[in-house]
Amino acid sequence: MAGTPVLRCFSGFTIILALIDLGFFRSANSETYTVGDQDEWSTGINYLAWSNGYNFSVGDVLVFKYIPGQHNVYEVMEATYKSCNDSTGVLVRYESGDDQVVLKEVKRYWFICTINGHCLGGMRFTIEVKEASTAPSRAPPETEPSTPATTTPDKDFASREQAMATYCLVFAFGVVVVLQIVLF
Repeated sequence: MAGTPVLRCFSGFTIILALIDLGFFRSANSETYTVGDQDEWSTGINYLAWSNGYNFSVGDVLVFKYIPGQHNVYEVMEATYKSCNDSTGVLVRYESGDDQVVLKEVKRYWFICTINGHCLGGMRFTIEVKEASTAPSRAPPETEPSTPATTTPDKDFASREQAMATYCLVFAFGVVVVLQIVLF
């Protein structure tokens, strides 16, 4: 026998928890950043300093909050970013006032406001987006070595095994519910 039902049940959960800890579900851990933090997307803010304060990864979300009509957000190419001339090089236009930009790929992104004078006045920034890290933030948890347990069969053995299987299913359901609450 490969082990008691209890050991088999918990060794399976140990593997699931180790996979979570090692980052196999990292995409669920993306970050959401409000551009400019409490100052949001407005004039008079040093967005280059703001963007340098964070490490952006694929899957992260930038939230631009502003009053529509007073500001906008354009994702642009490098030349457009440098010149603040939006006649060419515009990749995406955002104008809702509550724009959410998902950083979908590893690359450099450039953002500007095209309202007259805002880009040249500093309403622009660039970020480098890197691949989401799959390295564990801490050492993987240690697991106990699996040693075969000795059991003494008796007349209730089958019913205990059924009870343990039921317990494992209920425990697994609880773990799934907790993970969905925490990760989503």
